[in-house]
Amino acid sequence: MKFTATIAAAALAVTAGLAGGQAEAQERVTYKSAKSSSSYYQMGVQIAEAMKAGTEGNVIVTVEESQGSVQNVMEVRARGADYVFTTPPALVRLAQEGKAMFEGKSDPSFDEIRALFPIPSLTMHFVTAKSAGVESFADLEGKTILLGKGSFGAREGQKYLEMFGLEGKVELAEVELSNAVAALKNGQIDGFVTAGSYPAPNVIEAAASTEVDILSLTDEQIAETKRTRLVIPAGTYAGQDADIVTTSLPVVAFATTKMSDDVAYELTKTFWEQREAMGEAAPWWLAVDQALMETITGQIHPGAIRYYKEAGFTLSDAQM
Repeated sequence: MKFTATIAAAALAVTAGLAGGQAEAQERVTYKSAKSSSSYYQMGVQIAEAMKAGTEGNVIVTVEESQGSVQNVMEVRARGADYVFTTPPALVRLAQEGKAMFEGKSDPSFDEIRALFPIPSLTMHFVTAKSAGVESFADLEGKTILLGKGSFGAREGQKYLEMFGLEGKVELAEVELSNAVAALKNGQIDGFVTAGSYPAPNVIEAAASTEVDILSLTDEQIAETKRTRLVIPAGTYAGQDADIVTTSLPVVAFATTKMSDDVAYELTKTFWEQREAMGEAAPWWLAVDQALMETITGQIHPGAIRYYKEAGFTLSDAQM
């Protein structure tokens, strides 16, 4: 379990307030996100700080490192009412149906999972040096591309190369994704593939250090991938004069029915009320809006539903 200094300091401050008899009853929540080196862990820290600020210290969130979304779902079996975790909604559905990586691992607690709010989606970026002259996937033929290893972006990038007829026609660079920007700048590679919330830090760095193009997918290609269509607005990255149409994997913060309606309500309400302030410090929060609510394909927690009704959000029958 890993704590940030900010969160630990917040906990001490609230403890002092309680000792003085000035604080209200305090709720403690564990937020399980991703590896500590990832942007999603950073988002967890930002959510923790936003909850402290938005509730005047009445909700304390402890951010816990995770090895991935599957682990987050599996831990529902042993966790209590204070557990919040992030994962793509598709994984929750697979867990509840006992399919794929959850085959033979079904558990009644999976049926108790309920959504709270969406967070920034995993967004595919196909970044190439402008000098490479790549305007479409067909133009990747003969180019040297860095996919990385083991990540969602690497797996998805490989799938798209195969899907769009480029298997064996692209040279895959044996370079770590962490070295992508330097490799692109010095001409070792023609492009790289990365997945993360936009604006992605490595894409910002690449666009700032050299001229780049970011591929758009056609609607037909997006339909073939069976992923969610997402538009990165023009101007998100340096030199980006037009919208980029790409694919994404939605990610949502979940709890279970063990969590009280009042706590789920407070978490959801505070998240949306603090979203704009979070966006001032980290632009990826600006990509979260009411339109992302449709990416929640399962049931929403009753406490969160109370907030959404109060705030005038439109919910589907399946979410209720």
